[in-house]
This record gives sequence, C-alpha cells and structure tokens, in this order.
Amino acid sequence: MLQRSKTILATLTAAVLAGAFAAPAALADDHDFPSQPVTLIVPWSPGGGSDTSMRLVAEAAEAHLGQPVVVVNRPGAGGAEGTRAIASAEADGYTIGMVGSGVIARHYGNPNANDYGDLQPIVFFGADPGALTANPSTGFKSVSDFVDAAKAEPGSVTNGNDQPGGSSYISISVLENELGVEVTKVPYEGFAPTVAALLAGEVMTATVPVPDVIEHHKNGDLVLLGVTDTSRHFLASDVPTFQEQGFDIVIGSWRMLVAPQGVPQERLEKLEQALIATLSDAAFVERANAAGFGVNPMGIDDTTAFLKAFDDTLYPVLKASDLVKVRDRN
Repeated sequence: MLQRSKTILATLTAAVLAGAFAAPAALADDHDFPSQPVTLIVPWSPGGGSDTSMRLVAEAAEAHLGQPVVVVNRPGAGGAEGTRAIASAEADGYTIGMVGSGVIARHYGNPNANDYGDLQPIVFFGADPGALTANPSTGFKSVSDFVDAAKAEPGSVTNGNDQPGGSSYISISVLENELGVEVTKVPYEGFAPTVAALLAGEVMTATVPVPDVIEHHKNGDLVLLGVTDTSRHFLASDVPTFQEQGFDIVIGSWRMLVAPQGVPQERLEKLEQALIATLSDAAFVERANAAGFGVNPMGIDDTTAFLKAFDDTLYPVLKASDLVKVRDRN
C-alpha cells in the first residue's frame, strides 16, 4: 500500500510540475505573438474597395505587428463565404478578416450566413457613404432622372449590386423602398465586377461607394448621380447629395477588422494595439485618403458598441424593405 501511495504521489507531482512548466511556455508564446505571418481574409474579389483598403492595411500593419500580413480573397455568396471562413478559423489570432455593413443584413436575410455574434470585433476602419452611379448611355443626369425612368416602367432600370445581404444590395433595396420605385437587380461578386459590368453596359446603374467609381466619373465613363450622405464626398465635390436633390436618404457602408470568437485576450489586445497604430499613422491615412477611403479608427469596445448600434438602426430599414427572412427580432 505504501509503495502504491508513493507511485500515485509521484504521478501527481509529475503532472503538477509539467503544468507548472507548461504555463510559462504558453505565456511566452503569447508574449512573442505574433511569431508568424497573419492572414487577413477579405470576403470579396480582388480589385474592389474592400480589397484595396485591406491591402493598404496589410502593407502598413507589418511594421506594427513585426510579421507579414497576407491578404486572402474569399468571395462568394455576397460575402457570406469569406465571413464563414473568418468565423470558423482557428482562434489563435493568426487569422483575422474584414467585414462590412452587409454582415448585419446577411445575419437577418440569409439562413446560411453566420450570426455576426460569431465574430470578435478588433478595430473599426471607416465608413463609405452610398452612391448611385449610371452608365452615360442611360442619359441620367440626376437622381430625379433615375426615379422618373424607374417609375415610368417598373423593372426597366437594371442595377448592379452584390448578392442579397451585401452593402450595395442593401443600398438599392433601401432606395427602392424610400423612392417608391422598382428596379431589376443584377448580382455580382463584389464591387470590382459590378463596376466592370456598369462600364460595359451590362447594367444601367450601380450602388457602389464613391471610391470604386470616382476615376470613371472624372473621365466621363460613368455618371455619379448622387451621394447618400449628409454632405458631399471629399472626392466628388461636384456631385450633390440625395438631400440636396430633394430626397432625404442617408445610407452607406463601413468596414471593420474582426477575428473568430475565442482569441486569447492578450493576443486580441496586441492585434488591437497594432491595428490602431496602423490606422492612426499619418502616412497610412494620407495613402488611404488618396485612394478615396475615410479612416476613423476605433478599438474593440467602441467597435463592438458601434456594431450593436448599427444593428439597432438598420433592422427597421431591413424590415421595411422585406429583407428580414431569418433571426427576426422580438
């Protein structure tokens, strides 16, 4: 019996000592984090605003993280596929991703989409006001021209947008509801192919943000009809807002960086600190502004509060536009 007790005691002691030595090792791993490249998932095709903005972030963040940040595009299902890849990634801090305002609409409208609660906000990047752009062949010069044509023959005006749940799909759905018009929606996998389709004349209009169409507008290849913001866009001071044209509509999109739920707190805080430093750097802001992006960095707490407030604000709009199909609120 004595020998058996000694054996059990020795086994327990070994286990305790193993745990004691394992704990500092784990802490050391967190202390050295990140010790390998970080993957940044973008749920959209290369070339669009989300891809461009995140590649700017990835390049600048390397100096603050001490490791390369590798952008991986995962388009599909209006952003749902890439969002799922973020949410289902290993929660070790080495996979982060970008989501936009469409993550809220997909949460309510797509039964296959992730609950946005599956994501851990890290930092807020910035917002883009919405816009309505037309191919010059339409002859549209103003929002009124668009409204008149859409009302004269419902469904005759085609609109390029992302798939249900994406921000440009939400924008045109809200415009339909608020303006009392009906258009034919044509979905594409992201802003870049949407703009390409608009330039080619496959669709008559599109509801993508200003940065994605501004150069084409300046060149005369596309016509920005109006911006859905309270003031004119700094890149398009010649384009009046919807409000200036008599239509009281304000809607837009935003981007934030997130992680899967469950990332260890110390690693999450390191990501937050590094990304806030990246987005606050004067040289980065200058480059982002030059590319057409407004930057308004916020940390974990403020970004989480923003997400909740945006949900509270957007839900009634989605409900009125018949975009709530699942996860209805009580």
